[in-house]
Amino acid sequence: METTREPLRADMFGHSDCAAGVQPFRFGDKWSGRVLRCLEQGPRRFSELRIPLHTVTPKVLTETLRAMERKGFVSRTAYDENPPRVEYRLTALGRSAIEPMNAACAWTAEHLPELLAAREGAGGAEGP
Repeated sequence: METTREPLRADMFGHSDCAAGVQPFRFGDKWSGRVLRCLEQGPRRFSELRIPLHTVTPKVLTETLRAMERKGFVSRTAYDENPPRVEYRLTALGRSAIEPMNAACAWTAEHLPELLAAREGAGGAEGP
């Protein structure tokens, strides 16, 4: 039984402080935090994830999902249907990362002017 969820918006990460290129905290690799955010409200198909993550190549998104699955943050369910259907969902471990990620985003929003000034003072270079 499928529950109805709001569709993911293409501009989902366009106005977020954490997505504005200022990411003092990183959850996993470059895209894992965004995948966590996309799966926060429930399972999604790959094509649904591609909408807000349109700047990520399909290859990199696939690699990110596989890495998150290996680390226990995401589960992948393949349904025996024609055409095939695969859904990704947060595991309990993945869901437990949402609260710390929210705290990191709130801290970033609170200190955004300082972070931008520091980056500007460093010549716009962003470290690892």
